[in-house]
Amino acid sequence: MRVFLDDERATPEGWVRVYWPDEAIALLETGTVTEISLDHDLGDDARGTGYDVVLWIEEAVALRGFRPPVITVHSANASAREKMLAGVRSIERHASGRGNQTS
Repeated sequence: MRVFLDDERATPEGWVRVYWPDEAIALLETGTVTEISLDHDLGDDARGTGYDVVLWIEEAVALRGFRPPVITVHSANASAREKMLAGVRSIERHASGRGNQTS
């Protein structure tokens, strides 16, 4: 399953659309997500941002042996995008330490 987290952009064909981090995380917990594309700003920071999903994946990989999907960041928020990409690099380091790979 490919998951697209965004509040405004059109959903690419073949992707499952979610609007909030908790929805994305619930799908990740099923173990069936092969790819996830994340926006940062979702319209209500109190409900979370795309960075919250990056943090969840990072913790799950580091502490629970979760195998991460391919992660793409499509946020237009430049500073948040850099923060999210740093998290993705950390996820890749944790995953590759066990022999898993992400891109």
